[in-house]
Amino acid sequence: MDDDDCQMHSVKDGYDHLVDRGEIEPDPSQLQLVDRLDDLSERLGEAQLATKHSSLGWLFGRRRVKAAATRGLYIHGAVGRGKSMLMDLFFDRAPVKSKRRVHFHQFMADAQERIHRARQEILAGRIADGDPIAPVAADLAAEARLLCFDEFAVTDIADAMILGRLFARMFELGTVVVATSNVAPDQLYRDGLNRALFLPFIDLLNANVEVFELAARTDYRAEREDLGEVFFTPPGAVADARIEALWRRLSGGRGEPAALPYHGRFIHVPLSSARAARFDFADICGVALGAGDYLQIAARYRIVFVEHIPVMGFDRRNEAKRLISLIDTLYDHHAVLIASAEAEPDKLYWGETGAESFEFQRTASRLKEMRSREYLAPKQDLAEHLQAAGAVVA
Repeated sequence: MDDDDCQMHSVKDGYDHLVDRGEIEPDPSQLQLVDRLDDLSERLGEAQLATKHSSLGWLFGRRRVKAAATRGLYIHGAVGRGKSMLMDLFFDRAPVKSKRRVHFHQFMADAQERIHRARQEILAGRIADGDPIAPVAADLAAEARLLCFDEFAVTDIADAMILGRLFARMFELGTVVVATSNVAPDQLYRDGLNRALFLPFIDLLNANVEVFELAARTDYRAEREDLGEVFFTPPGAVADARIEALWRRLSGGRGEPAALPYHGRFIHVPLSSARAARFDFADICGVALGAGDYLQIAARYRIVFVEHIPVMGFDRRNEAKRLISLIDTLYDHHAVLIASAEAEPDKLYWGETGAESFEFQRTASRLKEMRSREYLAPKQDLAEHLQAAGAVVA
């Protein structure tokens, strides 16, 4: 956020500023959401005052019960409609000291790791209560009164089985959730294993958030200039040669296998340099890796090569799920992706059943954005190397 943005106290101010600068066009549905976000920000401000021990605290004392039950906001809509942009404007201005903005997959990876540690503490006799979820929920609620989730999506049964208990306690402790998603709450974990056990969480979520469908006019990401020079299709000798040239430029001509320690095991990286990692699709999506693994990769490398991405159907849905998770993580970390694939992004998954079919729409949109001028140009220290290898980014 620049200095001008810091002076804007409402989401509407920030939105109007972007319009005035020509970065976005005003959209009726977005403007409705802006009003909802500003209303929530005002309610959070009142709740904050209600808990302060100040000379004005007595004015708001009667609102304490209501403040603890402040309902959040769940924003859903098709890909590229501006959900994340508007949530970011809200997050920057929300009058809450303890707040956290995180990709939902990363949050769940963190929660699962904390629960794992709590179980170890219980087994060691250092925690008397046999429930590992309760102390984790309390810690998460203490760390952030406001939780903003990007890309709320449930595809993992392990996540599905703990969400109800985890969030029930967090909501009791006053956590306010704002989330973006491609699907309405009732469609979460659609076609998931043992979904009937997940349905109480949907009821819990609906009780603690207001639901808003953002029906903006178009996929704004798709309108950005498509460069294509970091996404090669089809695979073959030409694509391999171009990727090899990029690798040599970006790795300094060096590279060796690496192993990233994680949860008592190692994530294998076939080729690694100071800032780049190189994988074949089979090495990163064809093996049992998850969101936590991809988070480790994204935190370690600024550039990730993924070669030979195949066209996938329902029979390869597990690989498709991993690709979805990988792209979400790289995107959220603003990493550069260099890839070769059998088809353009929107043709890489053709299954018509299962959650993967719906979720892959977001992945295709993000893959297109990740090769655009707007996405690549800000990586100024990489621009010269990318241009020298044939990827025009400015």
